[in-house]
Amino acid sequence: MTRDQFKRSSCPVSCALDVLGDKWSLLVIRDIMFMRKQYFRDFLTSPEKIASNILSDRLKKLEGSNIVLRRRDPGNARRVIYTLTEKGLDLSPAIHELLRWGAKHEPASEVQELLAQRLNKISQD
Repeated sequence: MTRDQFKRSSCPVSCALDVLGDKWSLLVIRDIMFMRKQYFRDFLTSPEKIASNILSDRLKKLEGSNIVLRRRDPGNARRVIYTLTEKGLDLSPAIHELLRWGAKHEPASEVQELLAQRLNKISQD
């Protein structure tokens, strides 16, 4: 078992944090889920200003954990598209709750109009 495969415990929260518990992974997932970002360069325009080497590392880890799917763009074979797998899409309720919690309890947070509209639509479905 490599260091990357090491699990601290069998607790589901601990296991989830082993995959998602860094500073950037959930933000990358958020960008795919809500902002419809799919190309490497798209992620670099996020307000958090992720460095390209860190983004590359997180995308590889998320792909290795079967949360993100990496495939060639059918319209331009030189480009790569990142999408969420079913496992990644299953994070939607958790991301929504983090968004709601942050908007409610963190005064410095701003709920962007797109995110607010997306949340309203999903809540009505």
